[in-house]
Amino acid sequence: MGSGWICGRKMRWGLPVGGTTLLLLLLSAAAGQNSPGAACSQNTNKTCQECLKNVSCLWCNTDNTCLDYPVTKILPPASLCKLSSARWGVCWVNFEALIIAMSVIGGLILLAVAVCCCYCCCGKKKSRKPDKSEEKAMREQEERRIRQEERRAEMKSRHDEIRKKYGLFKEENPYARFENN
Repeated sequence: MGSGWICGRKMRWGLPVGGTTLLLLLLSAAAGQNSPGAACSQNTNKTCQECLKNVSCLWCNTDNTCLDYPVTKILPPASLCKLSSARWGVCWVNFEALIIAMSVIGGLILLAVAVCCCYCCCGKKKSRKPDKSEEKAMREQEERRIRQEERRAEMKSRHDEIRKKYGLFKEENPYARFENN
């Protein structure tokens, strides 16, 4: 099955490598950040790369302005800059594409978790049912038990015949002899 095994049977390297890459990108962005007192408006009419060196800045492509990211809201309002023109983090991805990409990635992660859970649960249910070899072994064991019981009954009847022949047979009720007199 290669490296695509599910449910922890084999470690997948995609998630750790992706997480490490994201961490390095965030650290490099934080290291290249301007001083905390520098306002984003100072980078207006400069390049997008210069504006986005500060992670708290938002670049608007329509009028080449560098704005403070509205941290009180998740998405910048359309009055500030349209989502298709807004850039944050990197210059080559607009906010709309970033939102769509993150939604797709989030959906894929949720789908992968759901598939993994279903696969693991269904796999456990299937393993609870005996397969053909287990059923065959159980049938053979039952046949052996039945043959053993038949042999035991046959041996008991033989032994009882021998006991009767030599007068060693035990009666069901030992006091029955005295009641007949």
